[in-house]
Amino acid sequence: MILVNTDYIAGKELEMLGLVKGSTIQSKNLGKDITQSFKTLVGGELKAYNEMMNEARALATKRMVEEAEALGADAIVNVRYASAAVMQGAAEVMAYGTAVKIR
Repeated sequence: MILVNTDYIAGKELEMLGLVKGSTIQSKNLGKDITQSFKTLVGGELKAYNEMMNEARALATKRMVEEAEALGADAIVNVRYASAAVMQGAAEVMAYGTAVKIR
């Protein structure tokens, strides 16, 4: 599966199949939440939350690709990511794009 953030694939004619998306809501355990809240007092990277967001993006992307494959797509163009805090320590990540068939 080809994933691009442009609306075309150079040298390819594309047939648009439709919007595809994948999402997930992730959180860290209470222990990680507490240690990360202490980190905000002194500053620096919140590694546990960084890992959480990386895992969430990967899972959202996987789900988007599965939806595109079910449509018979060869690629997804205009891939975008969005995230939002659902509650303290939990975030939703959505991956979306246009599923296409290469002619």
